[in-house]
Amino acid sequence: QVQLVESGGGLVHAGGSLRLFCAASGRVFSSYAMGWFRQAPGKEREFVSTISGSGRSARYANSAEGRFTISRDNAKNALYLQMNSLKPEDTAVYYCAAVFALAPELTFTGEFSYDYWGQGTQVTVSS
Repeated sequence: QVQLVESGGGLVHAGGSLRLFCAASGRVFSSYAMGWFRQAPGKEREFVSTISGSGRSARYANSAEGRFTISRDNAKNALYLQMNSLKPEDTAVYYCAAVFALAPELTFTGEFSYDYWGQGTQVTVSS
């Protein structure tokens, strides 16, 4: 079992930055690929970014590419999402998720691949 708790959300003006944090507890953190997803009001949850268990491989949604950076610190059981140049359309509840990965370089973009989810943190970007 893996427990995930997100923090770092808040209200920011367009063009600003936020750094989301996901604290993980439970099994060996480096054995899990991690992902960030988001859900805006009235919309389905969508993929934002994923990182492999080793931290050496990462993928991004087109909307996040070049603005967001995913990272992890396996020694601290921590996952991060640095978000720069934020736009009003980035407003959503952001979730971190974990999935056991058979290989340290695997990444997963589909939400149904993930077994464990946090409760979410609200990000609001004002125009």
